[in-house]
Amino acid sequence: MNSGAPSRAEGSAERPEIPTRLVVQAMVREDGTVDAADLYAVAGLLGMSDQQIRLCVKRLVTEGRFTQEGRGRRATLHAVADATGALAPDAAYVRHAYRQDAGLAPWDGAWHLFAFAIPESQRAARDALREHLLHLGAAPVQSGLYITANPVTELVEARAGHLGVIEALTRLTTTDPRIGDTADPRDLAAVLWPLGEIAQRHEDLAAFAQARLACLAERPEPSDAERLTMAVELAARFTAAMKPDPLLPPELLPQPWPGKRARRLAADCWRHLREARPAGETPTLRLFALYADVLPPAAL
Repeated sequence: MNSGAPSRAEGSAERPEIPTRLVVQAMVREDGTVDAADLYAVAGLLGMSDQQIRLCVKRLVTEGRFTQEGRGRRATLHAVADATGALAPDAAYVRHAYRQDAGLAPWDGAWHLFAFAIPESQRAARDALREHLLHLGAAPVQSGLYITANPVTELVEARAGHLGVIEALTRLTTTDPRIGDTADPRDLAAVLWPLGEIAQRHEDLAAFAQARLACLAERPEPSDAERLTMAVELAARFTAAMKPDPLLPPELLPQPWPGKRARRLAADCWRHLREARPAGETPTLRLFALYADVLPPAAL
């Protein structure tokens, strides 16, 4: 290998689109600062131009999300609030995924259904409740009716109460749902969720993590820019795979399910990236601390 810089061809065919502002947010260190020299170096390895980064930084400063000290590559950005952005993991969600992978969250056979009929005058609340259900992994059955195999009733009730529509929410639990002639639990899951697409995203994550692990085995001390670029890309790949995943119980999924392998490889990759940190480096990216908090201790 001529260079430690990861190739676009390694891992899956295409890297996920990472908006420039998410690169800036991902580069926030534990002390709330962004080193512009590191930012430009990582952005360059991700195929972004200096002009793109300059314009993005200007917008973020104008929006009040960061303050800037200095100019160009010698600048230091200061996050006004926690700006890790959409690359930060949902801690409870990720922990649950790894608990499932370890066989620590067996399914009790119950399905949870939610129905609501919220008038047009409360459209914003209706849309917000629907988005919350989808975020929790529920699937639409028909207009205003959603189903999930995970026990999320308390979370849905809390959201409906906050939105002021709890009286319009019906919830029930069953062990015998049927859609048309489909009654087998695995068949229902295949009908309700796009399992093929979800599996492919995990295959992409696994391929990326495996390729980066091979790079790190061959070159265990990458440059700072290369290591940070891998971390930003890994976070983007992990998010792309996990966000649309309803985390169905393994009992409902085809086996072997690629999500389990992908998450194991991603955890291994994070561990190797942490170990490749230069001696005495401080502060480090906040992303490393966030993932260290949610990944299984054995993986780190």
